[in-house]
Amino acid sequence: MRFNTSKKDVSATVNYEGAKAYTLTPELELYSAVVTASLHDQFYEGSAERLVRIRELIKKNDPQFVARLAVYTREKMYLRSIPLVLAVELAKIHTGNGLVSNMVNRVVQRADEITELLAFYALSNHRNQTKKLNRLSKQIQKGLSLAFNKFDEYQFAKYNRAAAVTLKDALFIVHPKPKDDDQQILFDKIAQDELQVPYTWETTLTATGQVKYSDAGERQKAFRYAWEQLVESNTLGYMALIRNLRNILQAEVDKRIIDKVCAQLADEKAVLQSKQLPFRFLSAYRELKQVKHKRTKDVLEALETAIQISVQHLQGFDSDTRVVIACDVSGSMQKAVSARSVVKYYDIGLLLGMLLKHKCENVVTGMFGDKWKVVKFPKKNILENVDAFYQREGEVGYSTNGHLVLADLIRSGQVTDKVMMFTDCQMWNSNAGHQRDKSAMEDLWKRYRSMVPHAKLYLFDLAGNGTTPVDVRGDGVYLIAGWSDKVFEILAAMEKGEDAVEHIKALTF
Repeated sequence: MRFNTSKKDVSATVNYEGAKAYTLTPELELYSAVVTASLHDQFYEGSAERLVRIRELIKKNDPQFVARLAVYTREKMYLRSIPLVLAVELAKIHTGNGLVSNMVNRVVQRADEITELLAFYALSNHRNQTKKLNRLSKQIQKGLSLAFNKFDEYQFAKYNRAAAVTLKDALFIVHPKPKDDDQQILFDKIAQDELQVPYTWETTLTATGQVKYSDAGERQKAFRYAWEQLVESNTLGYMALIRNLRNILQAEVDKRIIDKVCAQLADEKAVLQSKQLPFRFLSAYRELKQVKHKRTKDVLEALETAIQISVQHLQGFDSDTRVVIACDVSGSMQKAVSARSVVKYYDIGLLLGMLLKHKCENVVTGMFGDKWKVVKFPKKNILENVDAFYQREGEVGYSTNGHLVLADLIRSGQVTDKVMMFTDCQMWNSNAGHQRDKSAMEDLWKRYRSMVPHAKLYLFDLAGNGTTPVDVRGDGVYLIAGWSDKVFEILAAMEKGEDAVEHIKALTF
């Protein structure tokens, strides 16, 4: 396609920095807003503003697309909250068939997402008391009833927590129909608060911590034994494992336990089944580097192996493709992706860029702020390269002069097939004084395309602010959004003539 939309859908505007930009079609804007949503305040837009914008965009889009987008964000981008938001908001405006109920059943993949959806439903519909949820949307109710049939006692008990909406509340609100006698018994247990407390790593550590010990040495020994048993019994899931690497090492577990941890981290099947977002590996890597332990290096190497396995099937280019990877390190990219995360948009851009570098044979990498700078790193490592890149971001300043990447290509006469920018798309020319050059990016891309007609510009939007610095209707310009390595599936689809919207619409539903 390649985003060949009509002029009435895409028009010139200005971005948050006052530079020339383009709006997106309702489908593209909803897509970019949703897959980059963490529902907390961002640099340019607060969480409440983002939610309002998403609600308005849902009204402008085909309900079928909204439903598929929700499934895409849950199953491909591994996001949990935003698919529930899409389900609740779509239920307000769409009735008459089973679209919403099927959507709800598809996006609810953990038992606690039943209660999370109901909690957001109450918030979104201004129903502050659980008892007022008895006027639940019929399609939401039907979808949640189907979802109740997915889970066993362990799964329900694991997420049976005291909250605004409890699992027991959900059971009485939804009234799910049991599929057999065993499930009726399970539903009765939920209603009577008699679910068996599950054996999990959390309950094990809680129980260990509640024991009174004679001294710190005895306590240390108890926790070492607890971690050893958790690893030995395979009780830790993959995400729990990478989140607790520091705790495991600091517990001074036995050498063979650390060997097993490294083996589990680097196990191909475990990595591919874990569906971890790439920045989870980066977070674990950075936390682990702070641990002084003789085996820290071994665990770091296992993490490096794991992230390389996670992108082994990455597509969208071949070994002969010439690629320029440009990472935005401007001030707005220094914002954390969520209130509880230390990972920034900047980190995600660097990480996705290094994932690509690892797979490309002919690649130039660099960063842009006040200026554009090519940075050379070895191809082998991903996480190590991201951290090394991170230490150098101050070298180019904190503006968003993405046009300098193109200016350098033109000046040097370098021929490249793909220019890939990992950015929040709020680009402007900080070197133009008070009268900013509002079309530097667009003008330079046209000049470069006249030199290299087959070249393509990919804007990897990491923030979803709703505009792009170059018109994505043609001239080889493409928009891709999100924080997962799954964005590269869309890149591969583009090589086959699809775009992000068409790729999402093609999901079976």
